[in-house]
Amino acid sequence: MSFSSRAKGEICRNDTRRSCCKLAELAALIHTSGTIITNDKTIVYLKVASENAFIARRIFMLVKDLFQLTPEVLVRRNRRLRKNKIYVVIINIKGNCYRTFIDMGILNNDEHDNVIINMDISDQLIQKKCCKKAYLRGAFLGGGSVSDPEKAYHLEFVANSNKYGERLCDLIKAFNLHARLIERKNSYVIYIKEGEHIVNLLSLIGAHTALLNFENVRIVKDMRNNINRIVNCETANLGKTINASMRQIKNIEYIRDNIGFDNLAPNLREIAELRIKHPDASLRELGEMLTPRIGKSGVNHRLRKLDRIAEELQNKL
Repeated sequence: MSFSSRAKGEICRNDTRRSCCKLAELAALIHTSGTIITNDKTIVYLKVASENAFIARRIFMLVKDLFQLTPEVLVRRNRRLRKNKIYVVIINIKGNCYRTFIDMGILNNDEHDNVIINMDISDQLIQKKCCKKAYLRGAFLGGGSVSDPEKAYHLEFVANSNKYGERLCDLIKAFNLHARLIERKNSYVIYIKEGEHIVNLLSLIGAHTALLNFENVRIVKDMRNNINRIVNCETANLGKTINASMRQIKNIEYIRDNIGFDNLAPNLREIAELRIKHPDASLRELGEMLTPRIGKSGVNHRLRKLDRIAEELQNKL
């Protein structure tokens, strides 16, 4: 089972008590996974399909709790992927259910007076903060997914229209999450890439175990990246130290072979002899070997003087 499927299974096991939140979640599931089917002019059905049995059960229970209706559930084979099953929940829209869906802007009538799904998020559905969270929960169950954090930080919602995509994107941004909308083939995708924002969204929709697993992976990856950065930095610094030491020794040997150390000032002769004896020592370590001790900047100053003397000799000879 994928990381995304486990997250959805966890959400479906959570209880939603408030009717307003149940309706907002159901509306999101209808917007992302629902279609209208009509047998004749008087009987209208709403079909909501999912490959996840937990989500189908969730839809079934939401409809039953809200409208005291018992939807029909069908199980079909996916034509494209024969191994997968598709669970279809069929709701007979009538009476209180129909009026609620119309009043709350979930359904609408077109110019021919046919019932259609209103692909917009009615403000009535998301007046309260808890309902906003419930709507995002339903949108994730119906058209969302989250990648395994071991592979990538990516959470997305799929929308069938640009208008709905923009509204859903705005709803996510209302929680200070960095969501972006792009067009992909024949659909629109709202996605989040930042690990911290994905964690916050998982918290909003009630996927707390998935959140903890995501955070654990993120902590390990961040620690690994920090260690790699430190090692790379130390390796680079070590390389610079070795290169500088080789250059200094080459210049000191050139001075020794051409004019000898006796022609150097005592402080320069002392550091030159130490550098020859200790080619792997750092500037700090060389400074501690001197009497009296001096700091890194003092050692560097003397070595740079030796570099300049060697350069002047090379120009003269």
